Amino acid sequence: MHEKLMECLTNPIKCKLFTDIEAGQTTAKKLAETNKNIPQATLYRYLKKMVEDGILEVVEERQVRNVREKVYGVAIDVEAEIEEMIANNSGAGYLSLFQQFCSGLQTEFQAYAARKDIDILQDGSGFRLMPFYATVEEQKDLARKIWELIKPYQEQEPTPDRQMRNVAIVFTPPTEV
Repeated sequence: MHEKLMECLTNPIKCKLFTDIEAGQTTAKKLAETNKNIPQATLYRYLKKMVEDGILEVVEERQVRNVREKVYGVAIDVEAEIEEMIANNSGAGYLSLFQQFCSGLQTEFQAYAARKDIDILQDGSGFRLMPFYATVEEQKDLARKIWELIKPYQEQEPTPDRQMRNVAIVFTPPTEV
């Protein structure tokens, strides 16, 4: 799997920008409007890096007053990348993707834990392991229901009280008993 793509998908800010652009081509101005919690300099730096890494591409440039405005689109077929890894049953690729995922979570929790103003209960942070028994079809049904529950929250705009959060869901392979 594309190494830069894995890094992008495990970085919360890059992943949010990627998801917004994947939903339809857009400009940095529109991304800034819908991601007010991302400083403008950070937004432009990440967009530039994602273009350099081949994750995004500039699909159009247009003159807006005295500025050349860039329209960004996704340059890589994420689904095809993942499907190829799965089709090849690439254990190494799968493990690498999972390690990047875990590393991104760990980095996020380290940054949170280092803050002076944390209030674990009030901030709504937490994690839990919940073992369950299910067939592959039952597990797929559960995953579909979880995605349906989360989707409306992904579409909400940020406000002073509504901050970006991440939900990490991991379905492990069957455990040998």
